[in-house]
Amino acid sequence: MNRRMVAQTVGRILLSEAGLLILPLIVSVIYKESCVLSFLITAVIALVLGLILLLCFKPANKLIYAKEGFVSVSLAWIVLSLVGCLPFIISGEIPGFIDALFETVSGFTTTGASIVRNVENLSHGILFWRSFTHWVGGMGILVFIMAIIPNMSDRSIHIMRAEMPGPIVGKLVPKAKDTAKILYLLYIGITVLEMAILFFEGMPLFHSVLLSFGTAGTGGFGVLNSSIASYTPAQQYTIAIFMLLFGVNFNLYFLVLIGKLKDAIKSTELWVYLGIVATVITAVTLNLRLSHVYSTLSETFRISFFETSAIITTTGYAVDDFNNWPMFSKGIILILMFFGGCAGSTAGGFKISRLMLLMKVVRRELKVLVHPRSVINIKLEGKTVEETVVRNVCGYFAIYICCFVVIFILIAGNSPDIQTGFSAAASCFNNVGPGFGAIATNYCCYNAFSKLVLTAAMLLGRLEIFPLIVCFSPSTWTRR
Repeated sequence: MNRRMVAQTVGRILLSEAGLLILPLIVSVIYKESCVLSFLITAVIALVLGLILLLCFKPANKLIYAKEGFVSVSLAWIVLSLVGCLPFIISGEIPGFIDALFETVSGFTTTGASIVRNVENLSHGILFWRSFTHWVGGMGILVFIMAIIPNMSDRSIHIMRAEMPGPIVGKLVPKAKDTAKILYLLYIGITVLEMAILFFEGMPLFHSVLLSFGTAGTGGFGVLNSSIASYTPAQQYTIAIFMLLFGVNFNLYFLVLIGKLKDAIKSTELWVYLGIVATVITAVTLNLRLSHVYSTLSETFRISFFETSAIITTTGYAVDDFNNWPMFSKGIILILMFFGGCAGSTAGGFKISRLMLLMKVVRRELKVLVHPRSVINIKLEGKTVEETVVRNVCGYFAIYICCFVVIFILIAGNSPDIQTGFSAAASCFNNVGPGFGAIATNYCCYNAFSKLVLTAAMLLGRLEIFPLIVCFSPSTWTRR
């Protein structure tokens, strides 16, 4: 393995993080807050560590293969989180290391689970950094590095494949670096559009920026204790629509950009995604209306629409406490936590494309039982899916279930009740954020060990398991 190239990649991550910390530092200066020093100290630490790695580990060759891609991504996210939690600790606003790490990993992995009891007590600089981690982690920090570093090898597509969610990751254009640039330009453009709309709808600029960061990264950290409930219905609808937009495969936006609208709207995954959203909204609206949870149909529909958008895209914003909903609606929301958005989006979860492939595998196996000699190819988006991809998806599903069971068992002893434990495991592993029972607003009910388990679950979910398994496998580090 090219260890020096891995060290170089992590070094670049640290230098980039030092640069990113300038933004919350500026916000702290504007609001004349004491947390300026915490960002400055952290930026210096990141800068020094990054320079040490870059200067002391110069590689003989710059080739990156699949193994280096997995290890680089895993180590980069871990180091990014360890350094990123320092402003919380140094400022004293989240003094405990485990709590600060939990909050930071939750931010970068766009989970949105929080240990903060009163968000409104946090300073503007800390609030900005907290939400900005969502935006940075949404598209992927290493994809960002690929877009801005001039001498990244095109073999870095292995990094993109390790970091981007979904069963299949390819290039939009011949060069991986150019693909990364296109993805980030689209990401920035849609984020700025949401900021502008929310601002013109009367939302304060600071709130518009931070909530757009959370929506873009499908994260969910809010500015107010009430999450999105205190904003106007128009602003709630805007956020809900943009949550759904960020749950769509970004490749489709590229097709629209180059004038291939017909190809974009032919996407089967897109229509399955929208079909699930429409079905859930209809079912939840009817159930809530028949149960007389809300006074009017318009209010019922708005809340159903918002919560469905927030859960399927794993954003986790809320306009009401769904713990008070009937069991039917709560059950649907719990199942929806596992679905996630489209592949190639910023959403977490299992992904719609994987669900589609699994359903096609089940259908094929049923046909083979009846016609044992038949040879049936699986197609997705009009193209035959390679058997290696099908096996990978089936293997991922098996590991996914095993990981979820282990996470649930490890935190079960510290969970107040089974619905809290189950939803906590599901929420963190699928990068959703809120859950049922005691974790409806925050995760303060858990002890240090459970928080570490859930922190690991968030990283596993965001990196889709395999990079971390490869990184911590002893065979990865043995010389051949």
